[in-house]
Amino acid sequence: MNDTAQAATAEPRKSPIVMLLSAMMFLQFFAWGAWFATLSAAMDTHLLGAFIGGAYEAAPIAAIFAPLFLGLIADRFFASEKVMGVLMLIGGVIMLMIPGVAESASAFAAESADTMRAAGTYEPAAFLEMQSTENTSGKTLVWMILGYLLCYMPTLGLGNTIAFTHIPSQDEFPKIRVWGTIGWIVAGLTLGILGWSASYNIFWLGAGSSLALGLLCFALPHTPPPLHGQPMDVRSLFMVDAFKLLANWNFFVFAVCSTLICIPLAYYYGMTATYLNQTGFAEPGATMTVGQMSEIFFMLLIPFFFRRLGVKIMILVGMACWVVRYMLFAYAATEQTTWMLLLAVALHGICYDFFFVTGFMYTDQKASKAIRGQAQGLLVFLTQGIGMFFGYRIMAGGSLFGKIPLALTFGDYGKQVTSAPQYVEALGAARGEAEASSFLETFTKMFSRDIPESVDAGILSETMGQWQDFWISPAIMAAAIFVLFAVAFWDRTKTSDATSPGEPEAAGE
Repeated sequence: MNDTAQAATAEPRKSPIVMLLSAMMFLQFFAWGAWFATLSAAMDTHLLGAFIGGAYEAAPIAAIFAPLFLGLIADRFFASEKVMGVLMLIGGVIMLMIPGVAESASAFAAESADTMRAAGTYEPAAFLEMQSTENTSGKTLVWMILGYLLCYMPTLGLGNTIAFTHIPSQDEFPKIRVWGTIGWIVAGLTLGILGWSASYNIFWLGAGSSLALGLLCFALPHTPPPLHGQPMDVRSLFMVDAFKLLANWNFFVFAVCSTLICIPLAYYYGMTATYLNQTGFAEPGATMTVGQMSEIFFMLLIPFFFRRLGVKIMILVGMACWVVRYMLFAYAATEQTTWMLLLAVALHGICYDFFFVTGFMYTDQKASKAIRGQAQGLLVFLTQGIGMFFGYRIMAGGSLFGKIPLALTFGDYGKQVTSAPQYVEALGAARGEAEASSFLETFTKMFSRDIPESVDAGILSETMGQWQDFWISPAIMAAAIFVLFAVAFWDRTKTSDATSPGEPEAAGE
């Protein structure tokens, strides 16, 4: 009877904590999805295509430094919820200043384009090159985005620390974490409803949600620094023991392929919003949430498939879907086929879950309990850090240290869409001012597309042809990595005993 009474009184105490943590996850991913998913569309629409690559590669740079910040400072000296709150408030202030800088950069770009046309020297490639070297506001914009992400990225680890410290059991974590994905979806739908997908208003939405999260953090339960009083462990900080896992051939192949596959993955994150906008989707932010919706669905099926298909088959299925996705993007460009575009976005659930979630589970199997945290950190460092950094550089045709070219192409495949600035101007002029729409009308724009008939057929055909060549390149990369993994990875680990998310670990592991 006493146990029953205690359970009855304990349950109300758990509920507010779970609600607070769910709200934290919701705002955390809303604040990111509010601007990151459609950043390329907003920059491209405002003639800042030359800076898209630099803006997106700020994310992996921040991801590389986030573990060092957590290991050196946050985990040892300050309460996690306070560190997270301060970081999000600083990030929110930075985000508030970004729209003004972005407007200045766009004004310079528009003036430059008019000057070049008046002089008869306008060429899309020359315009992009001139912007990358002379548009100082554009360069400042990239640095400010990096500043925000340096504040944001450590909060991903801090949020997990806070949640795991206070939830009654690990079984509660998926129920809390799913609110992060819901937050990302709601952010995209909000952009669509407000008509902001390709507007600099994305930064205002990101700033407001960041500040709201910063304030919410101070209402979260007290979470002492997990490593308070412990001496600095350099081996753990630099993942020394986790790197030893690479001595195992199969884990080495897995780690290398995981890093490499993030190069074509960067194309999806960096260019999909721009591409959907140019193919006629008025609100690409809302359209891209179809991918997150499918992600939730396939996430629930991961334990089922993990046991029955095994690690290798699941990862190969994920890689194969990336090849299919990019080929759908490529041939939908010239054929202007709506269902191909929507299917390519919907495949994100399989692409992400079957590869990354399976990869985290496989890593958890291969690492001993003592270094599981290091091993997961190593995987994030290799994929979200190193792989995505080079992916964004290659996607944008950039270079390393300004000297080593990283414009990976296969003949014409992979070349930049140089006609985009001229096409985007023509598309914007043809669309005119957006008319106010009802909620239902806005919602249907997720699944429909329209290119005004007044858009010049010649520039439309040229741009879509360049997009086709652009998307075939990451398809080739993903296919090559698929073959490499299929041939070189032969792990015999039994998946029937694998620990699924939210399940207790198997005995003896």
